[in-house]
Amino acid sequence: MYRASDRVENEEWLARIDRAADSLELGSDARSVAVDLFLSHVPSAERSKPAVAAASLYAGSLIVGEERSQSRVAETMEVSRLSIQTRWKDLLRDAGFQPPEW
Repeated sequence: MYRASDRVENEEWLARIDRAADSLELGSDARSVAVDLFLSHVPSAERSKPAVAAASLYAGSLIVGEERSQSRVAETMEVSRLSIQTRWKDLLRDAGFQPPEW
């Protein structure tokens, strides 16, 4: 879980997630899940935040059934696909979901 202050401290990243969700035409449920995932896993290193934000958006879209490809999310969030690939399953596990084996 996260603190209310985390939302304020990470406004820039939440705005980036929201803009990317607009570009990917994701609904409000996917956005909400992505924000919750991101805020629950905000890295302390600023350089890791883009990758975690992108992985959160990808995982959020999967959770609510609005799947988008890793490549498309990576391009929209301006990170490498590998950045998403190495993080999304851990985000799902930490949130209590069983990631697919594919």
